[in-house]
Amino acid sequence: MSLSLIGIIVVQIYWITNSIQYNDEQFSFAVKQTMVAVATDLENREIANYQMAKQALKDTLGGDVNDAQLRQIMLAQQNRNLLENSRLNNNPLNDDYKLDPQLTDIDLDSITFKRLFDTKHGDIEPNKGSTTLQDNFLNYPEFDNYARKVTAARASEYYSILPIPQRVSAEEIAELISKELNKSPIDAKFEFAIYQDGFATRVQSDNFEYLPEGTWVYPIFRTSNESVEPYYLYLSLPGRKKFILSSIMGMALLSLIFTTVIVVAYSSAVSQIFKQRQISQIKTDFINNMTHEFKTPIATINLALDSLKHPKIAADPEKVKNYLRMIREENKRMHGQVENVLQISKLDKNNLNIEKERIDMNHLIDEGISHVQLLLEEKNGTIKTHLGALRTVVLGNESHMTNVLVNILENAIKYTEEAPVIDVYTENVKNKIVIKIRDQGIGMAKSAQRKVFQKFFREHTGDIHNVKGHGLGLAYSKRILEDHNGDIFVQSVKGKGSTFSIHLPLIV
Repeated sequence: MSLSLIGIIVVQIYWITNSIQYNDEQFSFAVKQTMVAVATDLENREIANYQMAKQALKDTLGGDVNDAQLRQIMLAQQNRNLLENSRLNNNPLNDDYKLDPQLTDIDLDSITFKRLFDTKHGDIEPNKGSTTLQDNFLNYPEFDNYARKVTAARASEYYSILPIPQRVSAEEIAELISKELNKSPIDAKFEFAIYQDGFATRVQSDNFEYLPEGTWVYPIFRTSNESVEPYYLYLSLPGRKKFILSSIMGMALLSLIFTTVIVVAYSSAVSQIFKQRQISQIKTDFINNMTHEFKTPIATINLALDSLKHPKIAADPEKVKNYLRMIREENKRMHGQVENVLQISKLDKNNLNIEKERIDMNHLIDEGISHVQLLLEEKNGTIKTHLGALRTVVLGNESHMTNVLVNILENAIKYTEEAPVIDVYTENVKNKIVIKIRDQGIGMAKSAQRKVFQKFFREHTGDIHNVKGHGLGLAYSKRILEDHNGDIFVQSVKGKGSTFSIHLPLIV
């Protein structure tokens, strides 16, 4: 059972770990697919814009245009626009908008530029390409994979001189990423940034932060020109772990619940096994003790009866009287043992109807001491009373409460190896009377103190018959006191003695 339970737990842990790893790999794959799609969209847009710009220039100049001419004319226009905006706004150009002095003075009249950049030809600014025009250019029959790669390389080379903010905006990147993530099962907040040469550009989200275990990198705007530092798109998903865990939380929770049920059931089964084993041992001890307790009086009775059959004994009235007294006492002793067992059985079944009345505990203490007086004299013991309680009247059954006191006093006498010295104290604590019976006997260990009020329990000292009894007296006492709304406690030190405390509610 233990090996099977351990195996189940190991399998569950292995399954959950593998599920987390698999979902993490699926998550990473979906993110990478998203970044590939974003990079492809940006590349397609630049290809389309490049093709539209080339076609517009060809229509404007009335002839074929090579890539060098197109690049020079487009950059010249960009430089002029930047200079004009700088003069109008009275602001110096920042580092992201540097001019190429070789292209600023290209001789093209304003009419040509106006025709070239007229809206009827389509807006050719790199970050504002028309989706419809992109589709038209990219779906030409002759625009196969090879042609696309060549055109992509030319377009990238064409736009590579422009600063990144002129090629793409943060809003456009965010829109593309959001669109692609919506196609995947990922529903998590994201942050992004574009880096070049290990440094962040101005194109990034407001709260981007590089996370070692939650940031993916993919190149964008790739070019064959080795002199141009490539750009990299960084995509960060802070809620990655939460998303992955939430994806398996339902099954993991069910697995945990079922495993917990199995563990609890297993623990209960093992506990019951040990309890049954303990009960079996206790019952064996009880039978042994009961047999021993009955064997002695039965043997005594048989000897007395055999003696009475002898003519000389039968002729002596004094000896007959003595033997009859012995038979009566041994029979009474056996009857008392049987009565104790029956009382416990009735208490367990709640069939014992206890009639209660006003009783004085001081009177019951004196009566209990008188019951054990003969046993005390046999061992040359003494009992001292210290009755300090001023209020002593409780609601209880005189017979049963006397038995409780007698049981404790008998234990104090039996479990003392030398002459017993017993002290009985009473005191009032709030609305209760507390009776303490202190002995100087052998005491008991901590483990025994926790079990001393259980049925059949007896602390062994090697020979199980060295002290007579069935282990029922204290269990009976505790059950009777609980029926009287009272309680009993024990404090003991091994080798120094024990103190039993009885707490009973007072009545006015």
